[in-house]
Amino acid sequence: MDKSSCFYLGKIVSKYSFKGEVLVKLDTDEPEIYENMESVFVSLGNNLVPFFIDKCRLHKSNLLRIDFEEVKTENDADRIMGSELYLPLSFLPKLTGNKFYFHEVIDFTVIDSKHGDIGTIVSINDSTSQSLFEIEKDDKELLIPINDEIITMVDRDNKIINVTTPEGLIDLYLG
Repeated sequence: MDKSSCFYLGKIVSKYSFKGEVLVKLDTDEPEIYENMESVFVSLGNNLVPFFIDKCRLHKSNLLRIDFEEVKTENDADRIMGSELYLPLSFLPKLTGNKFYFHEVIDFTVIDSKHGDIGTIVSINDSTSQSLFEIEKDDKELLIPINDEIITMVDRDNKIINVTTPEGLIDLYLG
């Protein structure tokens, strides 16, 4: 399994007990859907290694307390401390309407209500406070904020996202 066919679930942030249990900080808005997992991929070096789970439950709000089959001592837990956890993309719940996962809209065409086809999404920049579509059109890069006010429709069948951008935004790039 490689990372391109998986999604980032979270990171092991601390030990919970002397029996090897660990706490994972989840990167999700719905931590409860990951409570009863049977296995997960742990990133060790450049590999994703499957780890099987004896017990898995929520701890406080967005922490998951995991008791792995293979991790039964503090030393075992130390070896995986700080590791990232991944699950196959097929584990993601299907989204509908205008909700989408960032990875699923790569290569979608973006149609603006005023300017028409403004290019193709090549990546998502989520390193800023506002996530942005990175769109390419005729060797130019456009950055469009991802928010409910701008996105008017997501058409998965035709791989199109319709947007209504703020006045002047597209002209900055293509004007």
